[in-house]
Amino acid sequence: MTKVYFVRHAEPNYNNHNDALRELSSKGMEDRKLVTKFLVDKHIDVVLSSPYKRAVDTVKDFADSYGIEIDIVYDFRERKVESGWIEDFALFTKMQWDDFTYKLSDGECLQEVQRRNMSALQQVLNKYAGKNIVVGSHGTALSTIINYYDHSFGHNDFERIKNVMPWIVEFVFDEDTKCIMIKEHDLY
Repeated sequence: MTKVYFVRHAEPNYNNHNDALRELSSKGMEDRKLVTKFLVDKHIDVVLSSPYKRAVDTVKDFADSYGIEIDIVYDFRERKVESGWIEDFALFTKMQWDDFTYKLSDGECLQEVQRRNMSALQQVLNKYAGKNIVVGSHGTALSTIINYYDHSFGHNDFERIKNVMPWIVEFVFDEDTKCIMIKEHDLY
């Protein structure tokens, strides 16, 4: 069996509109200790992350505590929304969940995000079969992975978790890389 613990990042600093460089807030920096506490007895072999600072920093406390290097997987990054800041983000996300091909002029649709993240996950499952893996991730990216295995996971579920940070979802795969379990973990 292979276990993958996707860790949605802790609370970011929303005043920083640079998606790749958005750091954690002071609450986020403190809350990442909840991630470390959760993972302490999971016998983690590998720590991977999206390249985005908030995702890396969320799993960094754990990785540093156990001397595990964080390997960056570029395709686990969050979806590109648009070059500018979206004021009505709730409407935008609803439109994307209602139509997986909907995107703004220079952004990504959820179908593209899902395809990219699933390709990265399959490569990880092939490379680290039988291991316990942590992946620093994002709300939308992770939601599209859940949706791939459980099509009932949609906009209402995304709304339910949109403010849950950090958030851990455990996936268990058999030796044929078939997903046999998905479990959400509450850290509070």
